[in-house]
Amino acid sequence: MSRFTPEFLDEIRARLPVSEVVGRRVKLKKQGREWAGLSPFNKEKTASFFVNDAKGFYHCFSSGKHGDIFRFLMETEGVSFPEAVERLAGQAGLEIPKSAPEEQERAERRRTLNDVMDMAAKYFEAALAGKAGQAARAYLDRRGLTDATRAEFRLGYAPNDRGGLKKHLAAQNVPEEAMIACGLIIHGEDISEPFDRFRDRIMFPIHDARGRVIAFGGRAMQAEAQAKYLNSPETALFHKGNVLFNHHRARPSAHQAGTVIAVEGYMDVIAVAQAGIANAVATCGTALTENQLELLWRMGEEPVLCFDGDKAGQRAAHRAVDVALPHLKPGRSLRFAFLPDGQDPDDLIKNAGRGAFEMALQQARPLVDVLWERELDAGPADTPERRAALEKRIGDLVRGIRDETVRRHYQTAMAEKLQIFAPPPINAPVPFERRGRAPGERRPRTGYRAEPLRASQTLRQSASLMGTRIKVREAAMLISLIRHPKLLDRHAETLSEVDLTSPDLVRLRGAAIDAAAHGEADSPELMEAAIARSGLSAALDRAEAALTPGTWWAGSHADDLDAETGFLQALALHQKAHALHKELRAAEAALGLDTSEENFSRLQDIQLQLNRVEGTEASIEGFGAASGRPARSF
Repeated sequence: MSRFTPEFLDEIRARLPVSEVVGRRVKLKKQGREWAGLSPFNKEKTASFFVNDAKGFYHCFSSGKHGDIFRFLMETEGVSFPEAVERLAGQAGLEIPKSAPEEQERAERRRTLNDVMDMAAKYFEAALAGKAGQAARAYLDRRGLTDATRAEFRLGYAPNDRGGLKKHLAAQNVPEEAMIACGLIIHGEDISEPFDRFRDRIMFPIHDARGRVIAFGGRAMQAEAQAKYLNSPETALFHKGNVLFNHHRARPSAHQAGTVIAVEGYMDVIAVAQAGIANAVATCGTALTENQLELLWRMGEEPVLCFDGDKAGQRAAHRAVDVALPHLKPGRSLRFAFLPDGQDPDDLIKNAGRGAFEMALQQARPLVDVLWERELDAGPADTPERRAALEKRIGDLVRGIRDETVRRHYQTAMAEKLQIFAPPPINAPVPFERRGRAPGERRPRTGYRAEPLRASQTLRQSASLMGTRIKVREAAMLISLIRHPKLLDRHAETLSEVDLTSPDLVRLRGAAIDAAAHGEADSPELMEAAIARSGLSAALDRAEAALTPGTWWAGSHADDLDAETGFLQALALHQKAHALHKELRAAEAALGLDTSEENFSRLQDIQLQLNRVEGTEASIEGFGAASGRPARSF
């Protein structure tokens, strides 16, 4: 007799995806709904080794080897089957059965209980079809459920009889102890005669991953019933935090679709399935648990959690965020779909059709956005202290993400979002509503940002001050196109999108592009005349004064070919510097959220890259030859 029962082995398989076990030895890459890698059995250059988590196996085309997680350990590490089971059980957090007879006895008992639960399901199905189920059938008719849907989900009815199911099972020689163990009847020291748990309720059988009935959910027919929905208690078969309603039916469809949809109730799952969307599941009367989340992730890397758009739905979504955060991994997250007007999926499909529900799913929002909005809505952020509290809350939550890579990206994302509270740049224009206040009028108390300092007219016209505002690379890019206007036709659109920090350069760019658009820039002389008509001759002089000997290619004596080469190289460096500055701001904010060595190292790396971009140029072979200069590096 084997020491390990099929049920115990199935539990290990359910807890450990094949890709997780194989991925410790083979570098895997996602390829559609499977994983691919180089064979661990043969040397090869092209991947012929594939892993399918949904089906629970690996297959190696180069060697023909095929198997599950136990076989993989045996094949790659030469261990025996019992040793492979023991090692994987430890990784799955399961205790090894102490003795084969005891485990065998428990397995036999569970199999017996499965038989009892199937008998109960058949009893409820028959009751729904009979005279006692007339009102229940009428209710299901009103809900729009077809006969085919009722049969597919094995819907039933528990008659309003304290002993109907008990008598039925007893007549088939089911002992009372088994009925109690299944949670079908209620007993206790103060109860002289055990009685049926479910009475006058529409019954929804709950199945395990293998399609066996392990519990029931019952919806009350009477509005005054104490509980609208009543679930089976915890039993040897049923642990509600480890089960998803409709799991066994939805799994193949989820694998095909590449995602799974989690809704809130049994009727929602059934309504969605009847509409032709087969990859939907629901929790069994609980808030989402870690184990249920793991089941969802095995069905799809980014499950969509679908909630009613009311406050209760938002609270449920926020609880799911907290459950998921610590367990996020690269490519493994959640999306959140909130239905309009507080409708549930059943209501939405009935009122607006399947398309409306699918549209809501397409608009599902990523977890990072839901987390940010939750914290932003938690209280006002209108003072530095309250903004600091918001930043601390977010930092504490993000630090709870265990995966280092995901945690770093969340820190960056949140740091960027927190930039909405950053003060404006010194040279930012004053908002319209702050201009033209009457003498003595007080500024509206909308924030803590101060007005920009205003320089005197003499100081604003100072050439030295204006020179400091013009960056050499920006000036060279613009001058190269002004002095070589033939290039402007090719690069006008690119030039218009370049970020310029100097007001002089911004105005010059506008005048140059406008002149080119009106056919007034066919030659350098015509371009200069157009700029003069715009009153920007002095600005042009200041821009040219900012050039250095290293930017000779921007001048009028350079050949068009060298001017264009210089412009394109300067543009690439400018864009890279701009991106690095953005990353630097985010890294600085991330370091403020979490002063870890990792964040500090990242900040240093960005600063080093930025220094290289600002201090060096690329080498271009032959640069300058077209202008009659010795060919040398740029």
